Amino acid sequence: MKLKNFAICYNHEIPHSVEVKDSLEEILLKNEIKPVILDIDYLYEGFDFVFVIGGDGTILKAGRFYAKFNTPIFGINLGRLGFLSQSSKENIENSVKKILSGDFVTEDRIMLECNNYLALNDFVVKGTYTGRTSRFSLKINDKFVCDYLADGIIIATPTGSTAYGLSAGGPVLTPSLKAFVIVPICPHTLTARPLVVPDNEKITVCAKDANTKYMVSSDGQEFHEFKSEIEIKKSNYSAKLALLKDAEFYSILRNKLHWGTSPANI
Repeated sequence: MKLKNFAICYNHEIPHSVEVKDSLEEILLKNEIKPVILDIDYLYEGFDFVFVIGGDGTILKAGRFYAKFNTPIFGINLGRLGFLSQSSKENIENSVKKILSGDFVTEDRIMLECNNYLALNDFVVKGTYTGRTSRFSLKINDKFVCDYLADGIIIATPTGSTAYGLSAGGPVLTPSLKAFVIVPICPHTLTARPLVVPDNEKITVCAKDANTKYMVSSDGQEFHEFKSEIEIKKSNYSAKLALLKDAEFYSILRNKLHWGTSPANI
C-alpha cells in the first residue's frame, strides 16, 4: 500500500512531546512528506498512517479512534513502560526510514465493545464507593457462571492482558489469540481465578446490590455508570498497530517487562 497522507499525533501534556513532534516533522519534511499535526484531544480522519507520540495511554486513545477508519498507528514512547510503542525518541529517524521503505507490518488487535464504548486494553467494572468491595454476578452467553465479592472485574483483550489484568494476577495472552480474559480484582475467595474465554462469547456483568452504583471504564480513560447489568463483547472494529518487522512479542516481554529475568539483574 502506498502511503501518502501522514499525521503526527502528540500529547502536549507529556514532557518533551513538542520537541519530539518537531523532530519527527523535520525528518518527514526531509523525505518530502508534509504531515498534519494533531493534538490527541482533537483527532480527525483522512490519513493513511499516523505517528503517535506519548505513552501507552496516548496510543490507546488514538488506537480506539482510528480503528473506525482502518488507519494504522505507530507509537513513539515518551511514557514509562511504552508496551504499545515501537520506537523511542532516540530511534525515530531509523524507524521512519523503515516505515517509508515498507519494512513494517500492520497487526490487527481485537477490541471490546460496551454501550457504544470501545476498549483496546480492557473494561474495568467497579462499585463507585472507593475502598469498598462489591458484589457481582458473571454470565457468559446468558448462562450463569459465578458470583464475585471483589474490588472489581477486569475484562481484557490480549493486548490488555499485559496491563491491569497482569497486575491483578491474570495471564499474558499473545496478541494473535482470539480470546478475552476475565480477572477479578482482589476477590474475597481463593477459588476466584482468572478465566480465558473465546472472543465470540458475550460477557454480562450483573450488579448484585440494588443500592450501589457501579462504574465501567474503557482503557482507564472513559467512564460511565450503570445500575443493573452491562454486556461486553467483541467489537466489529480492530485497532491497526504498525509494527517494525524486527519486532517480536516475546522479546518485548523480556525487554519491557523483564520477563523471566532474575531480580538481581533488573
